[in-house]
Amino acid sequence: MNFEMILAANARLSGKKRVTPLLNSPFIDEIVGRPTYLKAECLQHSGSFKFRGAFSAISALTSEERDKGILAYSSGNHAQGIAMAATMHNIPSTVIMPEDAPKIKIDNTRKLGAEVVLYDRYNESREVIGENLQRKFGSVLIKPYDDPDVIAGQGTTGLEITEQAKDLGIDEADLLVCCGGGGLTSGIALACAENAKNFKVHPVEPAGFDDVVRSLISGKRETNDNNSSSLCDAIVTPSPGILTFPILKEFCYPGIVVTESEVLRAMRIAFERLKIVIEPGGAVSLAAALYHSEMLDSKTIVVVASGGNVDPEIFSRALSFH
Repeated sequence: MNFEMILAANARLSGKKRVTPLLNSPFIDEIVGRPTYLKAECLQHSGSFKFRGAFSAISALTSEERDKGILAYSSGNHAQGIAMAATMHNIPSTVIMPEDAPKIKIDNTRKLGAEVVLYDRYNESREVIGENLQRKFGSVLIKPYDDPDVIAGQGTTGLEITEQAKDLGIDEADLLVCCGGGGLTSGIALACAENAKNFKVHPVEPAGFDDVVRSLISGKRETNDNNSSSLCDAIVTPSPGILTFPILKEFCYPGIVVTESEVLRAMRIAFERLKIVIEPGGAVSLAAALYHSEMLDSKTIVVVASGGNVDPEIFSRALSFH
């Protein structure tokens, strides 16, 4: 992985991705205690940053590879990104999704053009199912984060943030990123290492699923023992990626862990003050800024709201949470 791959992905995504806004609210600034900006990837195509990596990876395939069709596994956001990007390339796609994924994510993946295969995440392996389908149909597997072109695509988020920050006169910041397997965080960290050396990138994870935070402390890939589900389904992974962790280890600053109650409050505040809808996994970075800003020392904070695909009942719960 290198910065040139991010620039190449950015060129392939030109005219395809949305350049999402960097939002600010004086009310949030007051709570955090300093200027705080939110990169609204919840407004990206398919409702999350995952469209960037999916389109980047598919657009990098050869015509022979595309003819084989696309296979992916995902709890929802990568699924929707793959479905949309594959449809834009007129390629069939199949996505393996946990049967307890949010209904809106399963439904949207199908509506965006993919065939969905559901599985029991507690008793079945999506990797094994994927390998079996690959052998059967010869499809090209695009992993949710451990793929160089996916990471490069997610890194275009970092390019946009640094360019928008320069326009606003922001020359240094703590940059908080929602983190699962590390594709978005590592891509952004690579972009900032080249484009904004005074930006400190911090991964943010939900309590009980803080494998990246612990891995940065220990220096090796840690795993989550927790086999339960999480409100933050979009960023629940067993461990940092094989490709992403070396990048996280080299370029990231200490991570932050937030609670589900902090996440629900952050979702409500984002809606009330910025008029945007963020899903739980996409709100952990804002929760870190709102409730753990004492861990940060830059004069400005930037948070990435990574997705907005939330079921109505969960969002309703967030709006009534105090």
